[in-house]
Amino acid sequence: MNILHTQGLTVQLGQGPHTALQDVSVAIPQGRWTCVVGPNGAGKSTLLKAMAGLLPTQGSVWLQRQDMSQVSAAQRAKQLAWLGQMEAPLLDLRVHDVVGLGRLPHLGWWGAYTPQDLQAIDTAMVQMHVEHLRHTLLGELSGGERQRVLLARALAVQAQVLLMDEPLAHLDPPHQVQCLQTLQQLVAQGVTVVTVLHDIHLALYAQHLVVLEQGKVVCQGASHDTQVHQHLNQVFQGCLDIRQVGGQWVALPQL
Repeated sequence: MNILHTQGLTVQLGQGPHTALQDVSVAIPQGRWTCVVGPNGAGKSTLLKAMAGLLPTQGSVWLQRQDMSQVSAAQRAKQLAWLGQMEAPLLDLRVHDVVGLGRLPHLGWWGAYTPQDLQAIDTAMVQMHVEHLRHTLLGELSGGERQRVLLARALAVQAQVLLMDEPLAHLDPPHQVQCLQTLQQLVAQGVTVVTVLHDIHLALYAQHLVVLEQGKVVCQGASHDTQVHQHLNQVFQGCLDIRQVGGQWVALPQL
């Protein structure tokens, strides 16, 4: 069953304008991890923003059989959690307050946290290993620590769909592994995760791939499908050596 899908999605950006996506139709399976991959400028981030309802589009985006254009911003914020690239940092806020922003869609008129909200904040900080930083200003953290705080903010929403653009940016290998393990645990609990990743080796850990090139879908399917691997290698000009090692598909540079 697909929880999120687009039909004939076209996005034009900037002056000119430039067509970033052209007639894109994708289906995101529910309770799975989907990774959007492709060369630089393929339209990966634009697709994620369009699915999050952050860009004007032609065509349609559907969330659980609802046209997103008919879903209020408040309701969409509860159903979809978003993490973008290079977001403007809230440097003068403490970590606990930044993560708490993920609960804004759930707050009542008075804006006070309930015990459930506080539990969601604490759980998200533990998941991203930033609980010891709760009283630290975001501006005092390293790039990797900030990224983990922003990841925790997205997790605190407790949305049924997570849309994350380069969630592993600035993370060292141990924290990349911890983040991937957390995403896999969320998927096991029924959460739908959609990421953009430039690292094809890490992208192959996802269960489903959407391959873009020049604003169009080249293919979409299971990450273990060898036909998907062939298309993937083609869009990267034959520079990948995709093989199975110890039961896991890996992508090595073809020198």
